[in-house]
Amino acid sequence: MQAENVIKHIVNWMSAYATNANMKGFVVGVSGGIDSAVTSILCAETGLEVLCIEMPIHQDEKQVTRAQEHIKQLKARFPNVKNVKVDLTPVFENFKAKAPIKSTESLELSLANTRARLRMTSLYYYAGAYHYLVAGTGNKVEDFGIGFFTKHGDGGVDLSPIADLLKSEVYKIGDFLKISESILKAAPTDGLFGDNRNDEDQIGASYDELEWAMEMTKNNKTASDFEGRLLEVFNIYTRLNKNNKHKIIPIPVCKIPDNLKKK
Repeated sequence: MQAENVIKHIVNWMSAYATNANMKGFVVGVSGGIDSAVTSILCAETGLEVLCIEMPIHQDEKQVTRAQEHIKQLKARFPNVKNVKVDLTPVFENFKAKAPIKSTESLELSLANTRARLRMTSLYYYAGAYHYLVAGTGNKVEDFGIGFFTKHGDGGVDLSPIADLLKSEVYKIGDFLKISESILKAAPTDGLFGDNRNDEDQIGASYDELEWAMEMTKNNKTASDFEGRLLEVFNIYTRLNKNNKHKIIPIPVCKIPDNLKKK
């Protein structure tokens, strides 16, 4: 991959989009992970105003440290970058207290998604106040492969700078952009459960394995073509891709036939 040229392409695309939308810059949530680190640097490279926001909710201390380290380095490199920290832990706890639900099988996941949606609300609060665009941090495997994001949470954005890059390609871009080693080496995690679980723990496969499965489906391979671990990974990918179509495809609109609209 031509990392430098890819970066220039994305930065020019972002600049043009913001200019055409008559917006002043970008707001991006910085989590301490590779995707948000790369996205925030790409935003900064446009020369437009950038606001990086930390939004901890019972966050693992290592994630907080990596996020703060990245923001510090980013501000040292780019004068157009500012930051703010919004501690959403009290908001999250107050929401749970005001909207109590008895324990259900899917309550933990629902609460995890609630965290993501509280963060989305915060991003748009600042974006609206400063005339910024919310920059998404999802990559191609998450957004279009297995739907590993929260609908109207981290999936609620104005533009997606890295959504056509596989996770491995995001790492290559991150290495070229000199992202800190702590972020490059950290296990990817969505940080939505308040513990140490990472993405692979949740999904059951690594991003390298998922990229392989994504390529196999493009080549019209089926489960009958594999066995052992390859079959397991292929099935994980195809199951998640099928189950999360409601997130991967655009929101469906019920089209009313013209003859039904006529009196």
